[in-house]
Amino acid sequence: MKIDIKTSGFPLTDALKQHAERRLHFALSWADGHVRRSAVRLSDENGPRGGNDKRCQIQLTANGYEADSIIVIEEVQDDLYAAIDRAADRAGRTLARKLQRDRQRVRGQRRQVLWSEIKLNDPVTSVPS
Repeated sequence: MKIDIKTSGFPLTDALKQHAERRLHFALSWADGHVRRSAVRLSDENGPRGGNDKRCQIQLTANGYEADSIIVIEEVQDDLYAAIDRAADRAGRTLARKLQRDRQRVRGQRRQVLWSEIKLNDPVTSVPS
């Protein structure tokens, strides 16, 4: 899975890049075939003033059963590494829920189609005219 990492307000260090890639791979390795694109945006809102302003935004483009879906997770923390960890964990859980809902929706549609075919074609369940 290719991960696009960009920063705003500070330079991207190798350690930060490796940490973000490692955490995202760990959180999403089970869903490699379901994610077409992933982007990580890291920013420091207050700059050198400090505070709870380190932002990590993860955007995933997931292959859906009906249409592609975009999942956006945003996390703000005091520490950028903590923001990355939490955002990657949430991205994995959110993607799992999305895929589960898509599968249930498709299964429900198949059941509905099959049930209507049985009702129409089966002499036992069809209504006499």
